[in-house]
Amino acid sequence: MAFLFDTRKVRLSGLASELVVPEEMLQAVGPDALQRQFARTPYAVSFWSEGKTFILVTLHVLYGDASADRVPELKAIAEWMADWARDINAYDHNLIALGDFNIDRSGDALYEAFTSTGLTVPGDLLNLPRTIFSDPAKPALAKFYDQIAWFTTGNRAPALSLEYLQGGNFDFTKAALRARNLTRTQLSWRISDHYPLWVAFSTRD
Repeated sequence: MAFLFDTRKVRLSGLASELVVPEEMLQAVGPDALQRQFARTPYAVSFWSEGKTFILVTLHVLYGDASADRVPELKAIAEWMADWARDINAYDHNLIALGDFNIDRSGDALYEAFTSTGLTVPGDLLNLPRTIFSDPAKPALAKFYDQIAWFTTGNRAPALSLEYLQGGNFDFTKAALRARNLTRTQLSWRISDHYPLWVAFSTRD
């Protein structure tokens, strides 16, 4: 896992860590409770730009044998993020979650678990295809594995002090398929089967 950034605009602000679940959280009971550490430990790094600090937290949820297997990790990261957001608010830090959360579709049980503590996906990203195998003619079958989310005004955790501008995805398939004469399956193994998602913020007051 890595973060790529332009040091002319952004610099590290001192935090680079993996997130480990407290032991008391692992002792919770119930079918939706996390019983072990994250399969792939979330990675958090803080950055500074024009007087604003923001922390990016990335996670790749374990796919599992059934979609219900993903709920404990999704609920745990949502709860952990909300607790952390409340704790760091005094320092005007901004917390943003991003990664492959293996969410099948907007509004399903997995999406509800991920957004249960107020994490909000911007409207620009809600209906964008996430994989290169998405069929525009069959939107009901679209997968929404990847997400970028943060807490917004009115939710239980502090909102960002950054101004959200816009977001989207990047379709790299046209150029890559044409240049290499590859099938989508071949391309998925050489580059990715996911479209990169992006969001833009303003750091100016």
